[in-house]
Amino acid sequence: MGGNSFGTLFKVTTFGESHGPAIGCVVDGCPVGLHLSVEEIKRDLIRRRPGGGGTSSSRLEDDEPEILSGVYEGKTLGTPIAILIRNKDPLPGDYDNLKDIYRPGHADWAWETKYGLRDHRGGGRTSARETAGRVAAGAIARVFLLSLGIEIRAWTSQAAGINAPRPDSDVPGSAVPDSAVPDSSAAFDWDEIESNPLRMPNKAIAEAAMEKIESLKAEGDSAGCTVSCVARNLPPGLGEPVFDKLDARLAAAMLSLGAAKAVEFGAGFAASKGRGSELNDSPVSPGVWKTNNSGGVLGGLSTGADLFFTVAFKPVPSIMRNQETINRLGEKTELVIKGRHDACVAPRVVPVVEAMTALVLADLVLLQRSAKA
Repeated sequence: MGGNSFGTLFKVTTFGESHGPAIGCVVDGCPVGLHLSVEEIKRDLIRRRPGGGGTSSSRLEDDEPEILSGVYEGKTLGTPIAILIRNKDPLPGDYDNLKDIYRPGHADWAWETKYGLRDHRGGGRTSARETAGRVAAGAIARVFLLSLGIEIRAWTSQAAGINAPRPDSDVPGSAVPDSAVPDSSAAFDWDEIESNPLRMPNKAIAEAAMEKIESLKAEGDSAGCTVSCVARNLPPGLGEPVFDKLDARLAAAMLSLGAAKAVEFGAGFAASKGRGSELNDSPVSPGVWKTNNSGGVLGGLSTGADLFFTVAFKPVPSIMRNQETINRLGEKTELVIKGRHDACVAPRVVPVVEAMTALVLADLVLLQRSAKA
């Protein structure tokens, strides 16, 4: 099967299954001489790993990365960097009842129809566990980008239908009104994001959203969410028209995540209801814009303004409720999914969004260097 690699010059291939012996990634094209430690990779893996309580799965994984190649004496060699993450708490027996049954909301039937064979143990490659390899690779990309002054920050901007406040007015998209915010006076606090279980930028709203998710979880149900992301200090011109535009590459990266259903940049869907006179971004000076309704992308190229986008994630389909489905014989049956599952992909998907953003930007930075003499 194809589709396990991502990127052109900065390229990552992930491998492994949810309940196999290990998962991981191979990064090819990383520049030579970057200072890279296993701690920098582990830091983001800890933010993504299960077993943190709250909305998270109860699966306990250390997610200790092992760098097998490509780094010597703390510096990248320019050769492929292989990272291994061993699965220490797999329970494949929890999924024995799914061997001949197709789970609602999952890729089971489509996968088996396409390949004639599937790994029913937690979904195999379709499991969210696969994203650990992406996060490990993204941590390497982030080190490269930080060496250029490029910063990436994501947060949960909505969970269980409860919206967080928007960032300050200098952040793209903040000029677009959002009537769904429960308290328009609530402050956006960057420091709060890593201080609450949902990675929301306001403590009170995070508590309200968590209460709603816990209520749904008690009913055997799950919740959706959105994650917003800002990348700062991008040079202008990142992106390769026509088919490899910055926003097109980012959209593809985000929609490659299992639960992602939509992506919007800047004003996003609200732009379809506005006027050109309201939404056109006007330059004030080179790299400085009066507004940023485009989210930092015009014509598929970065404008020098902050990149801003939001990704929508559906509710986790593995719910502990009676659901109607069919088995391999096409017979109708009922199913209650067992095992260990998140009630909402927030907050664990926040570092995954950051990782995929870093992989796209690292690749486009390298492509930019080769675009002209």
